[in-house]
Amino acid sequence: MSNPCREVITLQLGHYSNFVGTHWWNLQDASLSYDPKAPPADTQCDVVFREGQTLGGHITHTPRLIIMDLKGSLRTLRQEGTLYDPGKDTSAVTWEDSLMMHKESPPSKNSFLEDLDKLDPCFHLQRGEILAEADFYSKPQCSASLSVNTVNSQLARVQNAYKLEGSVKVWSDFLRIHLHPRTISVIHQYNHDGEAHRLEAFGQGEALLQGPVLEELEDKLHFFVEECDYLQGFQVFCDLADGFSGLGSKVTELLQDSYSGRGILTWGLAPVSYSNSTPMKDLYHQLNSTLGAVHLANNSSFFCPLTLRGGLGRRPSPPTTFPLLNCDPSLWYHSSAILALALDALTLPYRLRNNSVPMWQLADMLAVSGRKVVAAYGAVPLPMMHGGSLPDALSGCAAELPWRPLSACSEGRDGRCYGQWATLKGFEGQRLISSLTPGSKPPTSLHSLHSGEDVLASYIRSFYPAAPLALQLAATPSKLTPPFPQMFSPLLDAQGFLQSQLPSHSCAPPVVSSVPVLTSLQSSPVLGPWLGELHHGASAFDIRRVAPSFLSQGPEMADFQEALEQLRVLARCYRDDSDGATRSSSEEDDD
Repeated sequence: MSNPCREVITLQLGHYSNFVGTHWWNLQDASLSYDPKAPPADTQCDVVFREGQTLGGHITHTPRLIIMDLKGSLRTLRQEGTLYDPGKDTSAVTWEDSLMMHKESPPSKNSFLEDLDKLDPCFHLQRGEILAEADFYSKPQCSASLSVNTVNSQLARVQNAYKLEGSVKVWSDFLRIHLHPRTISVIHQYNHDGEAHRLEAFGQGEALLQGPVLEELEDKLHFFVEECDYLQGFQVFCDLADGFSGLGSKVTELLQDSYSGRGILTWGLAPVSYSNSTPMKDLYHQLNSTLGAVHLANNSSFFCPLTLRGGLGRRPSPPTTFPLLNCDPSLWYHSSAILALALDALTLPYRLRNNSVPMWQLADMLAVSGRKVVAAYGAVPLPMMHGGSLPDALSGCAAELPWRPLSACSEGRDGRCYGQWATLKGFEGQRLISSLTPGSKPPTSLHSLHSGEDVLASYIRSFYPAAPLALQLAATPSKLTPPFPQMFSPLLDAQGFLQSQLPSHSCAPPVVSSVPVLTSLQSSPVLGPWLGELHHGASAFDIRRVAPSFLSQGPEMADFQEALEQLRVLARCYRDDSDGATRSSSEEDDD
């Protein structure tokens, strides 16, 4: 059933969150279609995109987005963009004294950005005016049918030549869409590069949301909120391991106070590693993650950490790997692409055109009885044979679920789960049920079912027999257009499905343009020990002696102790008794 458009406003807080967000918005941009003859897409783009007009009256579509990052983080991207640029100020300036000009060379562009400039003159853009499909319509001499198809096809021809792994320094180095002039906020008090004036501690971030920074955020929020007809809520991408965790805690508190009743789904993002890491910085990362998890969970409808790290402590397990990806998890450009691809499926329920689920309903199912922390898992990609069926693919994973941890939290093996939401995206062209000849015996019970929903539900319930389960399926895949990194196994074909025959060594692997993805959001007892480890890691030493500078930048010692106590209580919410029933906090406190 078709749904009214329930708008979502996205906030991206921090540099790694903007890495993930840039990949995510590039995926959304690639899915836009302006062909009136094309069938409607699975997703409703107006949920996250807004329509506007340039000063010349041309229709544009830009993300309903607020970005916060530090001074020096934009490189070639202009903060205000040029989409609505009124032009240069030509008014005369009178100056009678001598002048000395200091000219600084602009940052160099990588091969992808250079190719954008070299395309058809219709699409020639000055950097700061980022490429978006909708904006091709603002060039009256260009045909609509030529626009996005031309750009994607020309870039796809040389996609294998893009080796951006060594040239991507900031997230704008691979951004391909227009941003609204009200989108970007630069925090000038702290630097993106260098050793001085860094946003390293939770308390620094908390203290930022006042004065001009607060006023600017409130102004941007009011602008985007007031143009929404049915605002369902906010999705917040927030750096978890640096000072942005403190800023995010205050931002989500502001959203909770100002927009009561709206959904606030917060994704706490952390890279596998930092290039300038030291033992003291690793300690800061652990403390920031601990305090961020507590406060972001308190202020959100639910909070989900997202990372390929093996843990949020100072000595994590090896990072998460995927059998059909050849990636470097320590490379931000790679790890953020994987998380964005997973997020495209994880955020799908409240973006669907038909049978969508509003944010509050998704949160209500997962965040029950105070359990507002959830864990994410993903099969990126799901191993499906080209020309096969969903029962074939899942029966090949009968012994073990195909997804991997995306929240630094290993999955339970005892079948206990308080609630689970699974999403399968990108099976276009494949069969959801088996096509058995009449009278033949099904090889597995999955092959006897009559809908894709039944197949997926039966498969997941074989691992979680008593857990509440909701699921959604969407045929249309995420479209992987340049500059998404080509980090896929040569076993995959161009649509991301397993090839029936092994490719010859003499043949170049195909450019993968889409992949099937299976994700799961879970509220599970395994989160209790995971939260307990965070508590133990932050309370195992005397912070006043080991890291006094962390407290000197806020929070107060009493606030720190209170946060640890809240984390201890939160961890106990996920404990089971012998019958699998969860005890109340009051009962546990009496233990």
